[in-house]
This record gives sequence, C-alpha cells and structure tokens, in this order.
Amino acid sequence: MRVVSGELGGRTILAPEGEETRPTSERVREAIFNMLFSLDAIDGARVLDGFAGSGALGIEALSRGASHATFVESRRDAVATIRSNLESLGLAAVTQVIPGDAIAHLERAVSGAADYDLVLLDPPYGFDDWAALLALVPEGAVVVIESGRDVAVPSSWVIERVKHYGSTVVTLATAGARSLPEEEQ
Repeated sequence: MRVVSGELGGRTILAPEGEETRPTSERVREAIFNMLFSLDAIDGARVLDGFAGSGALGIEALSRGASHATFVESRRDAVATIRSNLESLGLAAVTQVIPGDAIAHLERAVSGAADYDLVLLDPPYGFDDWAALLALVPEGAVVVIESGRDVAVPSSWVIERVKHYGSTVVTLATAGARSLPEEEQ
C-alpha cells in the first residue's frame, strides 16, 4: 500500500498480515479525501482514526494537512504495524496510538472528544453497534463511515455524501448541525 497524495504521497505503508484487517483501497481513499477536501475538512484538523487497522486513513489525513491524528486499534499486531508506519514516515510527533476499542475510547474521551474535527470510522464489515458509536462522536465533527452496507446516522446529523464503491459504502456526514460560514449567513 502507499499514501495516495499530499506531502507523503507515494510513500509505502504496511498492512497487518492476515485476513482480519481490510485496508481501504487506494481508489476509495483517494475518493474519500477528495470529498473531504471539497468540504474543507482536512487542513489543520485533529483526526480520530477509530478501528485504525494499518493507520492508512489517518496517515492520509496527515499527509494532506491534518495537524494531529489519534489511532485507536484493538488488535496487537495492527497496533505494532501502525507504530511502524508512523515511525517510518516521521509522524510520531503529531500522532497518538491507543491500543483498545474505539467506542471505549470515545466514552473515556467524551469531555475531550470535541477536540476531534474529523472522525474516520472503518470497522470490520460485520460491525453492528453503529448507534452506540455514532452517539459518541463530538458535535460538529465531519465523520467518514466506511461499511459494507448503508449506515443510518442520527437524525440531527447532516449527510454530506453517500458513495458506493463495489461492496464498500462510504458516508460522509457532519455530527449535529453545522454552522454556516459568516458570508453564507
């Protein structure tokens, strides 16, 4: 795998071995980040990459101008892969790796969760606790949901885009109401 674009574009990243991790394809990552760019959701963003796997989504965000990324992953081998990728790319100073569950992390970080501007959620396709997970996302954060099916988002959220890429469904939404820039008010 490689970083698609930005400052680290073309650099190689590793994926954990085995079938348990399903890295987002370069084509889908490029599409996701082009959509995020059009929403002005990357530059300077504080990113949460929940269910991080290889860390590819969070690394792509950093490559394209995010200021910090927190990677949450429960599998020990995947955590080691993320740390290796971050070290080889020189990103350790602007990242945090948290071994554990994304829901538990957001529950613990509720008071500090508002620090996340961009939340990247790509759990295993069999994941079915979306309601609990999405209820913990800080209001105002732009959220990328990658799944094998359409995912219902809370009614207070603004759905920005829903795109299908083969068996992958990507939903971009904003948690809670998004305020308009002053010139649009």
